Parts: sequence; C-alpha cells; structure tokens
Amino acid sequence: MDALDLLRWAAHAVAALAAVLLLAAAGRSAARRLRQPEVVGEVTVGLLAGPAVVALFGGAVLDALLPGPVFRLLTLAGEAGLVLFLVGLAHKLRLGPDRPPRRAMAWVTAGSLVPPLLTGVLLTGWVLLTGDTAARGTAPLPAFVLMVAVSLSITAVPVMARILTDRGMGASAAGRLALASAIVIDAAGWLLLTAAVALGAGDPAGALGTARALLVGAVGALAVRFGLRTRAARGLCARLPRTAAVALGAAALAVALAMEHLGMTAILGAALVGLAVPGDERAPWAGAVASVARTGRALAPAFFVVTGVTVLTGAFASASGWLIGVTVLLGCAGKVLGGYAGARLGGLTRPEAGRVGALMNTRGLTELIVLQTGLSAGILSGPLVLALVVMALVTTAMTGPLLNVLDRRDRRRAGPPAPARPAPPAPTARTALPAPAAGPALPRQRSGRDKLPVETESGTR
Repeated sequence: MDALDLLRWAAHAVAALAAVLLLAAAGRSAARRLRQPEVVGEVTVGLLAGPAVVALFGGAVLDALLPGPVFRLLTLAGEAGLVLFLVGLAHKLRLGPDRPPRRAMAWVTAGSLVPPLLTGVLLTGWVLLTGDTAARGTAPLPAFVLMVAVSLSITAVPVMARILTDRGMGASAAGRLALASAIVIDAAGWLLLTAAVALGAGDPAGALGTARALLVGAVGALAVRFGLRTRAARGLCARLPRTAAVALGAAALAVALAMEHLGMTAILGAALVGLAVPGDERAPWAGAVASVARTGRALAPAFFVVTGVTVLTGAFASASGWLIGVTVLLGCAGKVLGGYAGARLGGLTRPEAGRVGALMNTRGLTELIVLQTGLSAGILSGPLVLALVVMALVTTAMTGPLLNVLDRRDRRRAGPPAPARPAPPAPTARTALPAPAAGPALPRQRSGRDKLPVETESGTR
C-alpha cells in the first residue's frame, strides 16, 4: 500500500467516523424526545446501523461503505475511545466523603449482586439443558458460567448518574444509596471479569500468559499512580492541563495495548489505569482525567457500530427468541427484585426500595464493555452476546418508565393536596373598622395656662 492509498483510506475512515458521529447525535436527539437517557439512543442507533444496512441493501453495500482497511481504522478508533472513556469510568469507582449508611449500603449491594449472579448461573444452566450449541460456544465451562454471571450483575454507573441528575434524584436517599452500591458492584464486577478471562485461557501456558499480562498492567498502573503524585506531574497538570490529558491518555493506551499484545483484553488495562489514578477530585489531575473521558466518550459511538457489525449482523440468524426472552426476564428479575429486597432489609421504606430496584436495573455502556471483553476473549458466543445486548437495552430503557410509575403510585396514595384556607379579605375604604375598645381614662396633662395660683411667703405666684 503506497502513500496515496493510505491517504485515500484515511479520508474514507474520517468520513465514516463523521457519519457515525452524526448517527450518534440523531440517536441522542431521539432519546431526549422519548425522555430516555441519551446513551440509550446512542447505543441503539450504533448497534442497529450495520444490521439495518444489511437488511435494507444487502451485505455488498455494507462492504462498500466499510471496506476492510476502513473498518480496521474505525475499529481502532472505537477501541481507543473505549479505553479512554473507561479510564474516566474506572476513576469514578471511588466513593466520596458523603456516604450512605453502611448497613443499608451493604444490604443493597448484596441484594443487587448475589441474586443477579445466581440468575446468570440459571441462564447458563438453561443454555446447557436446551442444548443450544451456538449460544454455548467452546469456552471452558467455569469461564463461561462466571462470564455470564458477571454480565447479568453489572449496573451502569454513568447511565444511572445521568438519570439521577435529569430527574433531580441525586440528593435523595434512594439515589445516593443506589449510586454508591452500583460503584461497589462494578468494582467487584471488574475483579470477577478478570478471573473469568483468566479461566478462559484453559491451559497452564495460557494462564501463565494471563498472569504475565496482569503483572504488566499492574506495573503500568502503579507507574501512572506514583507518577501523578510527583511535583513535576502536579505542576504539569496545573499549568498545561491539555498536555497532561494527552500524556495520561497515551499512558492508558500504552498499558492497554501491552496487555492486549500479551493475550488479555485492552479494556482491563484501561480499567487498571483508571483505578490507579488517585481519587481526589480537587487534585490538579482531575481536569486531565475529565478531558480523557470526554475524548473517549466522543469516540465511543464507533465502538457501538463496530460491535453491531461484528456481532449482530451474523448473530440474528442463529439467536433464538427463547434465548433472548429468558435472558431479558432473568436480567430484570435479578436486579429489580434483588435490589428491592436488599433495600427493604437495609431499612428503606417500600417506595424508596422500589426506586432502588428500578435504578439498579440500569445497564447500558458498562454492560457492552463487559460483553465486548467476553467476546474478544472467546468466552461468549455471538448469539448469547446478542441476547445480552438486547437485555442491556431493554433494562436500561425500563428505568425511566418504572420510576414514573412509582412516582404516580405515590401521588395516588398520598391523595389530593389539602385545599388551602382562604385568606381574610383586606379592609377597604367602605369596610367599617371596629371601634377600639374603651380603656381607662388617662389623666389630662395640664398646660401652662391651666396652672392654679399658689400662695408663698413672698406672695401670690
């Protein structure tokens, strides 16, 4: 490939990326009109773009729009955006000083984590009992069971935070408790995801390579952590925040690509770097982390389109309706019922527990990151990823309507507001004011003319 061909493919890739970003903007606009989080529309449009082109115009048109070199560049842009976005997401997996009660948080976390993990085990059992070899794949059984369980246990922290902000629930007891518990659940989910990928290696050589990749990622993450604490890094972040953001993004990409080269997914490297960044929001590097996350968020729609093309276009023919229906049902049951039960055991009222259960059912982008990890590691199959993607979209789209139903129910139970007592009419010129009550007569003060003559020894005065 000469320089002219390279420029031509690069221009084609830039045009494709611009079209993807326009589609993402249209999806966000549609989501706002439907009173849904913007990410729901963005993800839905991105995932369905490739399958829609294939269904309407055929696979040849999709190949012409996204030929091999252009699709590889678009994939690279999507993976880079995902890595950068995940740095900011993992950095948020730290609790602030304003924490909910420990007892309630422990119960909500347990209720929103353990039952979904069990429903994941039930889903794998259903796949094995039905003999669905396309959904089962060829991964080792322990890795398959753990990956499916993790996929059903994830709660999307960014989407939940956006929903809480849009509905003004950020300061409510249910909102704060659900967000804090989701942060803990996602942190546990990343650890379980790492274990599932390690189990997916299968043989001792693969396990050794996984351990080596994790070691490289941990060393790189620690280097980022201690490097940010130096005086030079603090000065750079304070004086040149954009340069600091570029340096942090380059470090995250380097760690992620190194882990991917050693056999692990790049997503885990980005998560390690994000978790390694110190969690002080007033630190000088907070702006650099936010800039890295915004850049990744802007490029993330390319990841949705690539996922839709690589997974959904070939999986629709082999994914059964029963598989999709059972996945959606188990996904909703584990999160909604588990979150509600945990909130009730933690001392919350029924209305607050219902809101916690609805919020914990939010998945979205974080779920897609986990699914992409399982797919790239060869643990999840295409049909099962399709069923889990549908589950993620359905459960995320359910959150807003469920909260609306709970709000209307609470208003009906509270009854109509008590009528306000009318204020007394203001006195007018024609209104006779009551006469003041008669009181004791006060002595009349005498003036100088009222003084009586007084006799003295010198005469009358």
